[in-house]
Amino acid sequence: MKAFGKILGLVLLGLLLIIVAAGFALTHFFDPNDYKNEIRQIARDKAHIELTLNGDIGWSLFPWLGLELHEASVATLIKPDEPYADLQMLGLSVRVLPLLRREVQMSDVRVEGLNLRLNRDKNGHGNWEDIGKLPTAAPAPGSTPPAAAGEPVAETPAQPEKPPQPIRLDIDSLTVNNARVEYNDEQTGKQFSAESIQLSTGAVHDSTNIPLKATAFLSTNQPVLRVRTELNGELRIERALQRYKFEDLKLSGELTGDPLQGKAMTFSAQGQMLLDKAANVAEWTGIKISANQLRALGELKANDLDKTPQITGAISIAQFDLAKFVDSIGQTLPAMAEGSLSKVELVSRVAATPTSLALDNINLKLDDSSFSGRIAVEDFAKQSLRAILKADTFNVDRYLPPKSEKAASATQARQTEVASTEADAMAGAGSTPLPDKPSKSAWSTERLFPVERLSKLDVNADLTFGQLTLDKLPIQNAALKATGQGGLLTLENLRGELYNGDFEAKGTLDVRPNAPLLNLQTRINRVPVEKILESQGKNPPVKGLVNLTSTVTGSGNSQQALIDTLNGNASFVINNGVLLNANLEQQLCKGIATLNRKSLSGEPRGKDTPFQELKGNLTFRNGVASNPDLKVRIPGMTVNGDGDIDLKVLGMDYRVGIIVEGDTSAMPDPACQVGEKFVGIEWPLRCRGPLELGAKACRVDNERLGQVATKMAGDKLSEKIDEKLGDKVSPELKNALKGLFKR
Repeated sequence: MKAFGKILGLVLLGLLLIIVAAGFALTHFFDPNDYKNEIRQIARDKAHIELTLNGDIGWSLFPWLGLELHEASVATLIKPDEPYADLQMLGLSVRVLPLLRREVQMSDVRVEGLNLRLNRDKNGHGNWEDIGKLPTAAPAPGSTPPAAAGEPVAETPAQPEKPPQPIRLDIDSLTVNNARVEYNDEQTGKQFSAESIQLSTGAVHDSTNIPLKATAFLSTNQPVLRVRTELNGELRIERALQRYKFEDLKLSGELTGDPLQGKAMTFSAQGQMLLDKAANVAEWTGIKISANQLRALGELKANDLDKTPQITGAISIAQFDLAKFVDSIGQTLPAMAEGSLSKVELVSRVAATPTSLALDNINLKLDDSSFSGRIAVEDFAKQSLRAILKADTFNVDRYLPPKSEKAASATQARQTEVASTEADAMAGAGSTPLPDKPSKSAWSTERLFPVERLSKLDVNADLTFGQLTLDKLPIQNAALKATGQGGLLTLENLRGELYNGDFEAKGTLDVRPNAPLLNLQTRINRVPVEKILESQGKNPPVKGLVNLTSTVTGSGNSQQALIDTLNGNASFVINNGVLLNANLEQQLCKGIATLNRKSLSGEPRGKDTPFQELKGNLTFRNGVASNPDLKVRIPGMTVNGDGDIDLKVLGMDYRVGIIVEGDTSAMPDPACQVGEKFVGIEWPLRCRGPLELGAKACRVDNERLGQVATKMAGDKLSEKIDEKLGDKVSPELKNALKGLFKR
């Protein structure tokens, strides 16, 4: 037995020496470069590709089957002269004996200078679509022609295919240096590229963590962007379970390009990623994202990967300065108050599909405001925005652009005009001529509505606020419901409490016509009118609680255009108010003194005139409001008015009558004692000038005062006729004589 074992050992040793000698002989006396043409032909016949080998082929046989290709390129048989890939060197080695067990054990795999070119032509055809295809050509002589139409074709019974056994993958390392991938779309002119690709891995084994590091420069031309990226982590491949993990993922880089206006954004992303193809699930947990000043945490999970992926998760964005962040990436926010968007923080649940995104259970902090609720884009293509939000406080004004210099100059000029007129009116206290009508427009001609954006808007919003500041008005318990679709925006309801009163508004804005159409209905209940005017920077001519209902329409895309086309109607009542710096008693006293042919002995006093009620109805026609039934009830007298308000310049022109109703107490000046003879007479005033002056723009109407004097003289003659004639003549004759003198 010992001899047999010795002999067997010698035989095996001899066989091994023979194999080694054969491998040495093959690798030293057999040169694969002599068979390049045969190799190219095999590539054409078996793989249907055009393989070009410009460099040398190096190889080894045992115990490693080694191969090195230099200066090689690959093209399709359809376009053999247009390679879609080339490389400087590919080197790999495979252990021979494990191949017999369907195990791939490779040493280091190196790829140098890989260049992959993908191109889609003007017809939308990609060059990669021709890989493995044969060119269309006439059938070769002796080949079997295809069956003619209608002829039965012999069917070859299908042989059941056995599922291939999985091949074990075992690579010591993979290295890719200086690779480049480019994509060109001739239809759109878009180009994408990944350059200077560097990839290195540790040992590649199934179901073990594979250290991986990659760097690349990415770029695109529409828009021009360039990204420097670096990726680190450990990749785990579990092929039997169809599970792929990327643990301790760290992606970082820098983004530059035209959209950033010469600035740069540094970014990083970390976390654990999982793809489970068997369960059609993908996860990204432990997310940490940063982009300049922005920092975020979260987790995401995607289900139904084989159908329509459904993404769920959560996101938390730490407080950051949004305004500075936007500036740091070369973007510009609309002009707003200084310090706005300096403190932004968000916590929310996330739900998304390839066409939609929803943020649920929102906790959003925006400067001094806190929001909760839901925001969703139901369809990216249609920009379908849905919002249900509740806020504690929100100041809209701080996020609106300030008035332009042109509008500010026009406003300042108008205020100067009004202030000068008001000073003259107060100085004269009713003795100066009537103020001139204002001549300067009170409204901006700048574009008001972003028609292009509004025409594409698809929105449904339901918003509530504990306190909402809008146009400097502090609105309590505000609620807004609005929709917009296809260019028609509908304000279903805007309501709130204002200065212990309340208001409500509804309306539509149609931006589909060339000139947008506005329709608005409003209701105001017991709101101090002076507070509204003061909030707009205007001097209130009146105080009191106003009740107002109105329905108006207008068209155009500027304030001035809307006012110029304003039509509709309104009714108003102001209760328990005061006409500020307007002494109607003084105006009445001046008229009485004139009829008494006396002069006022005292200086006019600039006190207010309280009233019980001020009411009327307005009819708007192209920016002019007609008010034929103005009525003011003042203790002891009634004021009637009939006039117009020109909203284009905020001017008024009224004829006013004051009627003493029976309070015959002494007036403050002896020259204007009322007495019984003045009871029931309508004393005429004319009010003209800027609307802000209110009753301060009123003067005695001397023309109409003469008519009052004539009437009073006629009444006095009628009394004398009665006294002298008594019952001596018939009543018909006395009435005829009275009428004669009253003409």
